Amino acid sequence: MEPVSERLDVTVSGRVQGVAFRWHTQRVAGELDLVGWVRNQPDGSVRLVAEGPRRQLEALLAWVRRGPDHARVEDCRHQWQQPTGQFDAFRIFG
Repeated sequence: MEPVSERLDVTVSGRVQGVAFRWHTQRVAGELDLVGWVRNQPDGSVRLVAEGPRRQLEALLAWVRRGPDHARVEDCRHQWQQPTGQFDAFRIFG
């Protein structure tokens, strides 16, 4: 794995809960060798934080903007941050 170089914080809204969005996000993040987490938010959105090389994070962001087949992404807000190095895997919460 390339060293952690960036942190990506994303909130996705639309039809993103109840369509296996978190599961698919975890799978894609794992394929990209990223670490972090994804969780449902009380307002119906999904939030994720991922750390890893910028190129892989950009690939994850491109996928999140589409989502899995049954999802309908209406908005995708993201910010780049400094990594913390606190994660050892990519996990699903909530």
